[in-house]
Amino acid sequence: MHEAPPTPPPGPAATSPATPAEPLSHGLKQRHLTMLGLGGVIGAGLFVGSGAGIAVAGPAIVVSYLIAGALAMLVMRMLGEMSAAMPASGSFSVHAERALGRWAGFSVGWLYWFLLVVVLAVEATAAAQIAHGWVPGVEPWAWVLLFMVVFTVANLTAVKNFGEFEFWFASLKVGAIVVFLVLGGLAVFGLLPDTDPVGMTNLTGQGGFLPNGWSGVVSGVLTVVFAFGGLEVVTIAAAETDDPARAVGRAVRSAVVRILFFYVGSMLVIVTVLPWTAQQAGLSPYVKVLDAIGVPSAGQIMNIVVFVALLSALNANLYGSSRMIFSLAERREAPRGLLKVSRKRVSRKAGAEGGGADGSSGQAGGVPRRAVLASVAFGFISVLLNLLWPDTVFLYMLNSVGAVLLFVWALIAAAQLRLRARLEQEAPDALALRMWWFPYLTWVTLAGLLGVLLLMLTDDAARPQVLWSAGATALVLLVAVGREWRDRRARRESSALPDR
Repeated sequence: MHEAPPTPPPGPAATSPATPAEPLSHGLKQRHLTMLGLGGVIGAGLFVGSGAGIAVAGPAIVVSYLIAGALAMLVMRMLGEMSAAMPASGSFSVHAERALGRWAGFSVGWLYWFLLVVVLAVEATAAAQIAHGWVPGVEPWAWVLLFMVVFTVANLTAVKNFGEFEFWFASLKVGAIVVFLVLGGLAVFGLLPDTDPVGMTNLTGQGGFLPNGWSGVVSGVLTVVFAFGGLEVVTIAAAETDDPARAVGRAVRSAVVRILFFYVGSMLVIVTVLPWTAQQAGLSPYVKVLDAIGVPSAGQIMNIVVFVALLSALNANLYGSSRMIFSLAERREAPRGLLKVSRKRVSRKAGAEGGGADGSSGQAGGVPRRAVLASVAFGFISVLLNLLWPDTVFLYMLNSVGAVLLFVWALIAAAQLRLRARLEQEAPDALALRMWWFPYLTWVTLAGLLGVLLLMLTDDAARPQVLWSAGATALVLLVAVGREWRDRRARRESSALPDR
């Protein structure tokens, strides 16, 4: 293993679109990034959690998903613009630092890392519960251990292993939704055996399209907006492709609209095939629809899909957290020991042909193994807390990251406001992917995120998440400001020393 070259300290030059070469491997392909973008947010939140949204919004859950999806789409467009112009393994943490200062990069980086390693415990535990149902003789803790070990090994080896895992996981999830949309569409029109056309009955009956009014739509947005979290990993992974700027642009363009289609299309099928009153929180609406149209073993089929979705999210979160903390270490915002990356092995053929001096041929290294292990270590701690004290200690941790995603999205928008103006002056050619109707839609996005946070404060169930997340954010900001104050004081004292 060798240590990555240090990055220059942040300053005026850091705003330049020119970035130092990443010491990480470039083992991810465009197909990996595209499927990561498509499958990164298709998880248990959609397959199971959407039932809670339907229960509060009725058929208008379609509108809730449109609103939440539009927010996510705008944030991803902004993030894609910055990542295509200035690709970096730290993605939005690096952009926030360049735009707003070290405090912003430090804060958003550590908050996002904390979010990923805490949520990782939820995913590992949920997947273990499903596996325990299939094999009752193996305790859930043993399944958790197995999952963590397998994905740790996968992330400690070449990055292409992570890419292959995610490619096939995402392919299965996308394939499952496509099949569901086809079967549901046929059922709507009465084209399946023993089915009659349902028409608009379920959309307009049982209280109408807005059975709980617009307040139900708003409650639905609060329920489903976090299901779109995970798209950010695409811009983190782009730094490990051969052509980061082109790869992230293509991934963002293709993923956002298709994901919106999958989410909104699924919800439209569900509330059209069955009355919204048939749904309830905690039960998969997909299972209910498949049962209704006569698909055998629908429950077990969805259990498999949800299981794969959870493992996919676990794998992606482990990858994203390791790259984020590695990027923080690059910028001296985390221990420098985390900068160790595995050596790049060059095949004999590549060496004989003169290739591989830069690791471009036959490479299998460039993996930040210490960063992976640091993230896994905290992930294991989170899992233990979830198994031992799920209703106390771990619940507080989970609440402390409950609204962090919205804070991260808000900082992405704030960073884009400043960086876009600089890029247009200094390097307009770097803007291969542009935010629509800048700066108006950026301001609209910021207002929308603030609105969601305010609405969460008025909701009894969501309020603890906002308050705990605000507390965690304030703590990280306090540390960031303290670090800046310490560094400025050290610089002043150094400049005041007389020359000898």
